[in-house]
Amino acid sequence: MNENLKELIVIEGMPEAEVIKSKLESFGIPSLLRFESAGRLFGISMNGLGKVKVMVSEDDYDKAVEIIQVDEEDLEEEESEE
Repeated sequence: MNENLKELIVIEGMPEAEVIKSKLESFGIPSLLRFESAGRLFGISMNGLGKVKVMVSEDDYDKAVEIIQVDEEDLEEEESEE
């Protein structure tokens, strides 16, 4: 999995990154989370320490982008309804 990885999205915080990872895997797309260990250890999310990169293979990138875009559109619709 570590070969030919491409950054899909950068997220602030591990919980949201885990949700995205789970969503991708539910569609059969393996993913990898890359993060600074100090941020996770201390629960810090400033100066880049809380950032998590969601990585997917280059072959799965386009499909993963579509999945993520659908989720973002759903979130925007929910926020506009409130």
